[in-house]
This record gives sequence, structure tokens and C-alpha cells, in this order.
Amino acid sequence: MAMRFDLIDLQLFLRVTQSGSITAGAKQLHMTLASASSRLSGMEDLLGTALLDRHPRGVTPTAAGRSLAHHAAAIERQLDLMKGELGHYAEGLKAELRLLSNTAALSEFLPDLLSEYLGTHPNVDIRLDEKSSTEIVQAVSTGRADLGIVADTVDLGDMQVIPLWRDQLVAIVPAAHPLAHAEETSFETLLTYDFIGLTQGSALQEHLFRHAQLCHQDLKLRVRLRSFESICRLVEQGIGVAIIPDTAARRHRERSQIKVIPIKESWTSRRLCLVVRDLDALPSHARSFVELARSRARHADAAES
Repeated sequence: MAMRFDLIDLQLFLRVTQSGSITAGAKQLHMTLASASSRLSGMEDLLGTALLDRHPRGVTPTAAGRSLAHHAAAIERQLDLMKGELGHYAEGLKAELRLLSNTAALSEFLPDLLSEYLGTHPNVDIRLDEKSSTEIVQAVSTGRADLGIVADTVDLGDMQVIPLWRDQLVAIVPAAHPLAHAEETSFETLLTYDFIGLTQGSALQEHLFRHAQLCHQDLKLRVRLRSFESICRLVEQGIGVAIIPDTAARRHRERSQIKVIPIKESWTSRRLCLVVRDLDALPSHARSFVELARSRARHADAAES
């Protein structure tokens, strides 16, 4: 049987299985829902088998669909490898770097790194998504992402690991709060107060939810905001307390009436690491990103010591 899938078909199918939604997959490729549905149906007709199980809340791949997604991901990796290697010779040929990051790295460390990297690599686009560290390890290990930045507090399996930045989570409270003059506090003590949190989908917020569950307590959220700056402003006004990276807390403490308090629990002290399945197998543009990240992290460590 001659198969006539084109690259767009495979890219669409991969995006749909990764997002669990035909609508979301089509949107990522700037395709109409009708066109995407037609392409997917055509693929199933050609193969003579269902590739997706369709549900009211989305889609999941069948056994055949999982096999196709595996091969589609391998083809996409090879295409990115080709683009990266040819980028030195073919001006205008675009390569893509698939990067996943947790909340702390995304907000505190990546902006400057991305600016420097993209400025020196005009033929590389970065597809960046925020995920929890556990989800990132799974995605990189199965080839759904090239690189991931995670906290070293999760199981890294057989990933190749490159340590990057220190990340300390701290509590912030209003200046007049009962804990304002405490030398340190516990997470369980913080859970007795109202919280200001990050919006749904934030990896850091999900991290805090999980630790609250381990304490058999609820995280009492008054409101969820998109940025650490907004969180600090509401904490300053006495609306609640929050847990954020120390880098963000120290930056906003200079212009906000908030107090920064260390938290006793060991899980609040982390090292952010870059994970990859096989560094040597990465295309040149991805290896360049790794080397830049490693260099900038060394400079940051030297500045702190």
C-alpha cells in the first residue's frame, strides 16, 4: 500500500496528539478546523484504521495512532537536525528548537538567555511551553521536546543532566503580617493563611498544590495572577501571602513593602537543570543553546560566590 502522507499531515497529527485536541493542533499550524479534520480523516481512510479516539473533551491516539506519532516525532527530529546542520550553508532555512521549562526558569532566567540566543541565531525559532518538571522529563524522554529545564527535585530517570541555576523558593508576606519578623517559617504554618497564587497551568502553582496535599491541607487561594510582580503588589496590600522564587522576591522587595522569609522545607531549595536524551545527537543549533545556557549559569554562580 502506497502511503501519501505529506509533512503537514505528520506535523498536524503530532500537534493534535500532543495537545489532545484537534482544534489546538490546527491552531498551532495556523490551519482551519475543517481543513485539519479533513486531513486527519484522509489519513485514517488511507490506512484503513482509526488513529484517534474522539471524546467530548478532546482526542487520544489509538494504538495505531501512537505508533504513527512516534514515527512522526522521529521524522520531525530528523528534519530539525537537517535544518540545523544546513543552516550554516542555506541562508533563510529555518530550524526549530522545542524547549520546555518550569515556571521559575521561564520567568527568572530564560528571558535574558533567549534574547541572547535568538539574537545570534536568526534562522532558529523556539517553540517554548511551560510544564511541570515531571511532565518535562516525560516529554524529553519520549522525543516530544528537544530540551527541558526542570528542578532537580524530580526523578530525572536516564536523562543527561546539565546543572544550571540555583532556585530557592521563599515566602513573602505583608510588612505588618504576624510572620513579618520571623527568621524562617514552615510550609504548614503558611497554609493557615490565605494565598495569592499563579494562574491555572502554572507549573510552580501545581508544585505547591501537590505539597499542600502531602500535608493533608488545602491551599486557600484568594486570587490567581499571571506574574510575580502582580502577586507582590497584592501581598503588599495585605490580601494574602505567597511563595515565589527568591530572585523575584528580592527584585520586588526593593519597591514593595513586603517581607521575605525562608521556608524550612528542603524541597524549597532546588537546582534548575537542563535535561536532554542524548546531547551528541542534538542538531547544532540545539547544542549551541545548551552551551550558552551552561556558560551563563557558570557566570551566575561566579557572581554569587
